[in-house]
Amino acid sequence: MPKTQPRAWQRMLSGRRLDLLDPTPVDIEIEDIAHGLAFVARWNGQTKGDFPYSVAEHSLLVEQLYARIVPDAPIKWRLAALLHDAPEYVIGDMISPVKASVGPGYGELDDRLSSAIHIRFGLPAAVPVSVKKQIKRADRVSAWLEATQIAGFTHAEADKFFGKPKPDLIEGLGIRLRPPVEVRAEYTARHQALLAELSSKPKRT
Repeated sequence: MPKTQPRAWQRMLSGRRLDLLDPTPVDIEIEDIAHGLAFVARWNGQTKGDFPYSVAEHSLLVEQLYARIVPDAPIKWRLAALLHDAPEYVIGDMISPVKASVGPGYGELDDRLSSAIHIRFGLPAAVPVSVKKQIKRADRVSAWLEATQIAGFTHAEADKFFGKPKPDLIEGLGIRLRPPVEVRAEYTARHQALLAELSSKPKRT
């Protein structure tokens, strides 16, 4: 008998069936992304506190940091910053050592999902390299804050792995641990606010 092909899709709470190997924008809903990310723990769950630190919470912080790094950035790139880890709503979050062990397959899957997500919300399929670098910088600053505040790293260790952030960049920012339902609601609301602002302003490059 011929071998049955393994299932490559996941059913979402919205009722969508997302093909992980060939994702299409029409099967992507922000409610699914927000829900999934609010329940995906950063740092493999190895963090202090009564709630896991979710990818959704991390994404909200990265968008804030990106806005500080590039104050005059077009709204579309702030939206890209919010969505920078959106594929993890279906493929989960892997710490860097695991990603390195898995190899390029994880990155390719992430890229396909990112492209579909971007197109779904009116962004270019591929974010410009310069913008990706700026978002990555915000991502590393967020990782430094997380590492030192909830993941048990000393400042010296965090400086070594993530780089020491400028004090003015992180002033007034801290890690929040909240029930997933609260994070999910804020993530969805922030996404809607950015989309509304994007549609109301003249396009910028």
